[in-house]
Amino acid sequence: YYSLSLINNMEEVSVIIVGAGPSGLAISACLSQNFISHIILEKEDCSASLWRKNAYDRLKLHLASEFCVLPLMPHPPSAPTYLSKDEFVQYIDSYIACFNINPLYCRMVEFAAYDEVENKWRVEAKKTLEGTSETYVAKFLVIATGENSEGYIPDVPGLESFEGEIVHSKYYKSGSKYETKEVLVVGCGNSGMEIAYDLNDWGANTSILIRNPVHVFTKELINEGMRMLKHLPVHVVDNIITSLANMEYGDLSKYGIYQPKKGPFHLKFITGRAPVIDVGTIEKIKEGAIKVIPSHIVRIENKKVIFENDAEKEFDVIVFATGYRSVANKWLKDYKYVLNDEGMPNNDFPNHWKGDRGLYCAGLSNRGLFGVKMDVEAIADDINQTLKLH
Repeated sequence: YYSLSLINNMEEVSVIIVGAGPSGLAISACLSQNFISHIILEKEDCSASLWRKNAYDRLKLHLASEFCVLPLMPHPPSAPTYLSKDEFVQYIDSYIACFNINPLYCRMVEFAAYDEVENKWRVEAKKTLEGTSETYVAKFLVIATGENSEGYIPDVPGLESFEGEIVHSKYYKSGSKYETKEVLVVGCGNSGMEIAYDLNDWGANTSILIRNPVHVFTKELINEGMRMLKHLPVHVVDNIITSLANMEYGDLSKYGIYQPKKGPFHLKFITGRAPVIDVGTIEKIKEGAIKVIPSHIVRIENKKVIFENDAEKEFDVIVFATGYRSVANKWLKDYKYVLNDEGMPNNDFPNHWKGDRGLYCAGLSNRGLFGVKMDVEAIADDINQTLKLH
């Protein structure tokens, strides 16, 4: 059902999707249900490259599998409650096979702009293996490159002088090569906390920088909260699960971990910042096996990291679990129709996915796979309705 017409070396379809991660694949499946012609352009040589290539070995999905499904294909009843990285990749492969999804791999999108005369999107992609270029034209363009496209490392004075190893969490696999090394983890989100645990497990002398207040929960508490949200207001759920977490962990401020004033789900909705889902790191911190540094880095000198209050320590490795940046702004000339200057949606949730001129973004709501499903269903339905009207 791909009715591709080749005009002056341009391929024309109804929808161009950029990115073959979970968002892009799911949109393809939903469009296929309505026989809407489309293509997926993917810069890597595989689908879901972040999961296949850039996820640490011990990664498990922190939300129950019921909240980590793509449209039209639930997990089988036999699926475990919490999927491992490999189990999720198997699910992706089954999804691709089930809906006969055929992304065009090794296509680096270099330029996309809206043609005011034709009222269509023109996308130029480089075939990275051949070094040649292709041009595609479509009425609709979907940005599905995700929040986690480019690892972000903050500008730390003297970082370039550091004599040890610097690694972003995107490229961290396991702590097996860091036994007995002094390792500093910068960032106390889920990746930072889990990497700190993994490093300690492999025998590294691990410290973690925790500058900001952070909520900590067990995965069971978070999933209970997710279920409660179907029936109760956010502030009620926040009060219940925060009280239960305090009973579970006690006062963590004596270990350098402070609780935010706002509730965890409220914070997630307004800022996109997720609470930490503890994999055992808190117990290691309480034991003193993982050291918390509750300050920020002032500067780095060779192997020495100097913190505020003139505290300092030498490290062999610094792992930056400091998040990602969207890179769509680099190639999308007319991003203003849906994105801001940071490459995130112009519009607030839940209207973030839809822009003007047939431009959409999927997977940029800071709500993980749960948010991907919501975005994709809304986008596919909107495209389908628009085409019916014309």
